[in-house]
Amino acid sequence: MSEITLLAFALVAFIGIATPGPTVLLALTNGSRYGIRRAFAGMVGAILSDFVLIGAVALGLGALLAASEFWFTVVKWLGAGYLAFLGIMLLRSKGTLDVSTDKNTADATTSAIFLKSFLVAVTNPKGYLFFSAFLPQFINLGLPQAPQYAALAAVFASVDLVVMLGYALLGSQAARFLKHSGAVWLERICGGALLALAGSLAFYRRTTN
Repeated sequence: MSEITLLAFALVAFIGIATPGPTVLLALTNGSRYGIRRAFAGMVGAILSDFVLIGAVALGLGALLAASEFWFTVVKWLGAGYLAFLGIMLLRSKGTLDVSTDKNTADATTSAIFLKSFLVAVTNPKGYLFFSAFLPQFINLGLPQAPQYAALAAVFASVDLVVMLGYALLGSQAARFLKHSGAVWLERICGGALLALAGSLAFYRRTTN
């Protein structure tokens, strides 16, 4: 796989990732609520999901969801339900920055932050269908495919990390300047956006030929 191919893939990936979606919205809210250090756990969860999704697509799961109405619907409603749950939690939150230094509380919260971002991505059937349509365009069928998928996964995860870090930094800086009411509205806006994404996912239909 050439460097030009990887560069083109990285550029297209950046455009897709930078467009606000569930994981970057979580990075924004995590940065505002917990700071960069704790928000990094969510980034790790999202990056792990990138490898899971791309690995699943390489093994044919994306094609299965594209072909099976039943499994597509199962994954779709799991993803929509979880996004709606997170959106409602943000709408009900009080917009406070978690500055707890208690080790046990911090560890539990870090695990929860990680799990939220991971589950948001792996329960979104759009991700599988997107990678199924997107990745093969950069795969050279005349060469071994596994190393190529691994390279694309590494590039995508790197771009994803950079974008999420930018959103988390934005959120952490906003938390410094926003008053309590401003922090509440930031979380409510993100919660509303997650609910809107849940709604769009609920009405999403797989493309059939």
